Amino acid sequence: MTRPAAAASPAKARNAMRLLLLGGTGQVGREFQSLTFPKGTDVVAPTRADHDLTDPATITKLIAAAPWDAVINAAGYTNVDRAESDQATAFAVNAEAPAHLAAETERHAIPLIHISTDYVFDGKKNAPYVETDAPAPLNVYGASKLAGEGAVAAGNSRHVILRTAWVYSPHGQNFVKTILRLAAERDRLTIVDDQRGCPTAGRDIAAACRDIALRCIREPQKAPNGLYHFTGAGAATWCEFARAIVEMAGPRLARAPQIVPIRTIDYPTPAVRPADTRLDCAAIGRAFGIEQRPWRDGLQETMAKLLKNGSAA
Repeated sequence: MTRPAAAASPAKARNAMRLLLLGGTGQVGREFQSLTFPKGTDVVAPTRADHDLTDPATITKLIAAAPWDAVINAAGYTNVDRAESDQATAFAVNAEAPAHLAAETERHAIPLIHISTDYVFDGKKNAPYVETDAPAPLNVYGASKLAGEGAVAAGNSRHVILRTAWVYSPHGQNFVKTILRLAAERDRLTIVDDQRGCPTAGRDIAAACRDIALRCIREPQKAPNGLYHFTGAGAATWCEFARAIVEMAGPRLARAPQIVPIRTIDYPTPAVRPADTRLDCAAIGRAFGIEQRPWRDGLQETMAKLLKNGSAA
């Protein structure tokens, strides 16, 4: 059951689990709330309007409001280009807020699951990145998320950081929904074909967060902690991703637009993007038994939801 934070009751019997979800209106947060949980689990998702996570006092009160069994931080400043001109806000949300959150969850001995990004890397390895590879972000967004990782790792001994990539879902703004909209409007789409990454269904990230949180609760002394990569299995360029979206939409589209590959240099953006941020996700399988789903399978499921009743809204 999901409800706002104000409904949490510290007096409730402790045979039920309470999970605090931050970022509940985002792609991962909305998928998290739609998952199945053990009977009696309360998923409490405060709204952004009610709780300003850039205010340390708000975080202190929120963590002290109930005896949380785990906290999942799916909140973040995710507009990569806007972050270049709004650095203060990006760091406030992606670095300073996680630092306060880590400190307060540590104070109350609560495990913290925190979501980060592949953009902490510069994309120059030419092979999938493992967790021990040195980060080197190329943009403000990546730098702010890297700072958040460091704060969480330093602030809470019971932390799990999940780096993920290229998130899509039926909710909010994302590449899949943008391509579906443009495909309905245009006969020709030019898409960058020299950036490679791992498309990831928001639902898969949410399920990974759930499973990790439950493990941390059930095995407080034995559950692994630290930094892990988790994405959809396989990789694609943005152009290949767009082609898959259009192909899966098939007859639902009035016409199939031509997908034209272009280079990054031909599509300048305020933020520099890394060329190849494939992530090696073997470690999370060894530690938690969490398996990756092929990104095309996750896309197929998401597309079915988006195209239901002929709508991608």
